[in-house]
Amino acid sequence: MSSSATARTARRRTLRVAAAALIATAGLSLTACSGSDSTGTKAAATSQAATSGTDMGMAAAESKAGAAAKGTSPARTQPLPDGSKAQITKLGEQHYRVKIVNRGAVLATLEANGKDTGLDANGMYVVLTIDGQVHAWMGGEDQGPGTFKLAGGWTAKVTKVGELHYRAQIIGHDGVVGTLDANQHDTGGVANGVYIVLSAGGVISSHL
Repeated sequence: MSSSATARTARRRTLRVAAAALIATAGLSLTACSGSDSTGTKAAATSQAATSGTDMGMAAAESKAGAAAKGTSPARTQPLPDGSKAQITKLGEQHYRVKIVNRGAVLATLEANGKDTGLDANGMYVVLTIDGQVHAWMGGEDQGPGTFKLAGGWTAKVTKVGELHYRAQIIGHDGVVGTLDANQHDTGGVANGVYIVLSAGGVISSHL
């Protein structure tokens, strides 16, 4: 092989290596700018791009397949005490969304992401847990601030922190076991099988 042919071959190899490096760098930049929900999928696509170099078509196909696999699960429906229904959708690990629907209209939406949540829906109280369970009941409320007896032998000390901001300390025989903080929106939780809702207006209710 002549020296000029050898030089051209070396340049082509250099260009291919540079292109692969640019592709890998671009993939890493996209991963760094992405949201937490799709980090795993984009990281997989980046790894594939870095390994295969110029085979971007295969990497894109695998990325799309991973995104589809991590999509939301189909909603399941649960009847609620006031005649409406809860449409429960799994969005991810310990991440669920509930839409409260009545006659086709969405009345409210709850989202539990890493912690339980709750809602005062005009006297119907709804708790959504991080494992996608919905518990709802009617009545049994008290208006804070004040100290109130809850179901299961618990006591709630409700204090007003500010406008549409109330806090409830959940107290057992050994003292405070947890706190609910409703700041501009309702919240809820579970204490040893007792479901509790605290509204941003200071209303608290519990149910076994």
